[in-house]
Amino acid sequence: MRRVGDVVRKPYWERSDSGYLVRRWPDFTAACFGICFFWLSLTPSLVPRPWLLQGVVGGITAAIGYGIGSVVATVCRALLRWRPGEKTRARLWQAYWILGLVLTGWLISESDHSQRRLRELQGLPPATAWHAAAIILIAVLLWALFLLAARGIRLGSRTLIRALHRFVPLPVAVGLGLALSALIVTVGLRDVVFQRGVIDLADRIAYETNGGTKEGIHRPTSPLVSGGPGSLLRWQDLGFQGRNFAGSTPTGQQITRQTGRPAKDPVRVYVSASAPEAFSSRNPFEAKARLAVRELERTGAFDRDVLAIAGTTGTGWVNADISEPLEYMHDGNTAIVAVQYSYLPSWVSFLVDKERAAQATRHLVDAVLAKWSALPADDRPRLVVTGESLGGFAVESSFDGVDDLLARTDGALIVGTPNFAPMSQEIREHRDDGSPVWRPLYEEGRNVRFAQFPERDLKRPSPDAAWNHPRVVYLQNASDPVVWWSSDLLLHRPQWLRNPLGPDVTPAIRWFPVVTFWQTSVDMAVSYGVQAPHGHRYGTAPVDGWAAIVPREGWTPQDTEKLRRHMEERESPY
Repeated sequence: MRRVGDVVRKPYWERSDSGYLVRRWPDFTAACFGICFFWLSLTPSLVPRPWLLQGVVGGITAAIGYGIGSVVATVCRALLRWRPGEKTRARLWQAYWILGLVLTGWLISESDHSQRRLRELQGLPPATAWHAAAIILIAVLLWALFLLAARGIRLGSRTLIRALHRFVPLPVAVGLGLALSALIVTVGLRDVVFQRGVIDLADRIAYETNGGTKEGIHRPTSPLVSGGPGSLLRWQDLGFQGRNFAGSTPTGQQITRQTGRPAKDPVRVYVSASAPEAFSSRNPFEAKARLAVRELERTGAFDRDVLAIAGTTGTGWVNADISEPLEYMHDGNTAIVAVQYSYLPSWVSFLVDKERAAQATRHLVDAVLAKWSALPADDRPRLVVTGESLGGFAVESSFDGVDDLLARTDGALIVGTPNFAPMSQEIREHRDDGSPVWRPLYEEGRNVRFAQFPERDLKRPSPDAAWNHPRVVYLQNASDPVVWWSSDLLLHRPQWLRNPLGPDVTPAIRWFPVVTFWQTSVDMAVSYGVQAPHGHRYGTAPVDGWAAIVPREGWTPQDTEKLRRHMEERESPY
């Protein structure tokens, strides 16, 4: 009992020797910053978070807050040269523990309620228990891990400075020691941990995956599909996503069963990152684009009603919810071409392959447009472009702005494109006055329109407003963290948090420096855990998009509804 009483009276440890390089007990000011940042991390963001990720984001955010608090405390001590007495320090720590535990428990409870309300807003069933103890434990463990790493770096820096001081004056030793420590940490994190650790591991996993094929996917029997009979591309060279895309092509019979109309077998062309031509040319992107055009010519793609160029994500994925509606809508009289620039996951491609995505897709667009433009205007297919997520960025980067896209194509369907995509930025910056950034109105909707709920949003600004061809449709959810993530969130309040908020964004959301950045980063990891049209899920919205951009002759709203229903009921092929 006496020991417990001693701890209550003095709820911290004192280092027994001032010569210790590492303090035994956390700094009080830093601890206050850390717990405040943890509390802020409990506030809701764009999509509901599971308790496990809440613990992760809480721990990372608390560590960031602790680091900021440490700097503040160090500066204040240097300027004020004041240190509280033992009694004052004990009272401060007593208040910290009491208020910290009470407020943490209360705020986690409030966070639970906020998450439940957000799930209701986005049409999700109630969550399982918001495990408060687990959240705190995960956050504390992560915070402690970062603290130990920081103190290890500090210890190493001091040891290095002392060693250097044997040979040079102290100011020089301090400067050299800090510079060398910063260099070692930077190189270690970037080259060893990130490049040789995280990226190499992701690369090995992705490489192994790229050599496989999803269960139920088989080599196509149609000569109109890459990897099929007579194809210029071997089935084994298409890669994982290429085989999924080619091997899941619907047949004319399948289309007829759904539409009741005669249908053709669609054309699908896919050139993978592992195509032999990519390794035998000084410009692999140009070589793959030429190969894609030759394959299009072989399959008679330029004689089809619609020719679509699809941008791919990092792994080379083309969303079947985008490709199939176009094929069903036009009774298979379509051709879709895509080129893979990487087999890495999209988050890795975003970090290391973003420019490759733009280059590969631009070469493909230029090569296809060169062939298409040489054909008689009245005897060539309608040419459209499409892409989702990083594929949308790749498509946007293939044109010199909105006017160039409208001048060179017959339309575009762009889905959930990242915040850094150039054309999206151009539209948001020049949107009509009064329209929110999450549903921008551009030039009164004459050619470009944004939608989350297409049946309603594509009629903006009014059902009678002129909507000219060619048309560009952006599918963009107000709650999609992929669309809104940006490093600017670290220090600047984003426009998407200004009133009015998006229809599926909780009014309880707030912006906090640094915290909102990490919350949105975590949101991206769970953005597929919600149902369309929320997060990074777009469901059957491409049906309405294609119906607005390139409808088949005689297409009606009833046809759109029927196709939408089919897309909802059918099982996605991959």
